[in-house]
Amino acid sequence: MVASVALLLSAPAVAGCAPEAEVPVAKAASFVSAATPSPSPTARKPVLVPKGVTAGYVVFDRELRKVTVYRNVHKRFRSASVVKLLIAIDHLEDVAKPDLALLQPMLRVSDDNAATALWRRGGQGKIILRMAKRIGLTDTSPPPADKPGFWGYTAISALDIAKVYRYILEKADPKVRTTILTQLRKADQCGSDGFDQYFGIPRAVPKPWAIKQGWSGYGSVPPSKCVRARTSSADVDFTNPVLHTTGVLGNRYILVLLTTQTTPWHDATKKITKLTKDIYRAAVP
Repeated sequence: MVASVALLLSAPAVAGCAPEAEVPVAKAASFVSAATPSPSPTARKPVLVPKGVTAGYVVFDRELRKVTVYRNVHKRFRSASVVKLLIAIDHLEDVAKPDLALLQPMLRVSDDNAATALWRRGGQGKIILRMAKRIGLTDTSPPPADKPGFWGYTAISALDIAKVYRYILEKADPKVRTTILTQLRKADQCGSDGFDQYFGIPRAVPKPWAIKQGWSGYGSVPPSKCVRARTSSADVDFTNPVLHTTGVLGNRYILVLLTTQTTPWHDATKKITKLTKDIYRAAVP
């Protein structure tokens, strides 16, 4: 990291980022120094958030070493399965012999039972406290005190998850990085619960990518069984369904999109995929 450049991903606060308001990238003075000007907002296509969707997103360009597209970066969402990234890092870094039999399905097919086992071993919410301190997460916090076992109720923000991906890519031990990214690159179309997890990035962005999705609030049984393609806290909403798509695009871009949705699964997945496509087009020249 160049010391003279004030990157968004290391900033403690976002100036002028009002709820549900897209801040022009050119105004991101608190994130990028004058020596590294952001592209003119007219040079990028607008991103329209669909009706009924609350979104927070970040695209970090690792080549330019700055954020290029963002919205509501500090807005906190319940994590759903995206928190499995933190569970994985914590386990891999703090255990001498990692349990790959649990880590692999947790990351590749988002297996909840595997996550619960590792969550308990790591001390539940203590995992989040350790990771927040280690990575420098400012918006992330453990589940509510009355729901200590609900790892999916961890509070996260788009900015913090982008920091998590940067940590994996740039600071984590190579063995930790390889273990996590190998599984994220091999993410199966069908989650272990039968939900199709190829929404957002997988259907909106060309390969290669490495993804960790999240979904919650759509019931325990998917409206239609996933069929694999032949070719291939107080400010956190704990009520409405959430649908998240996050990942590394190629080796250059980090894209994090967190959403709260008010429509059924099929409509919600279409909306997040369309939104992801718009964000990608806005971010990539």
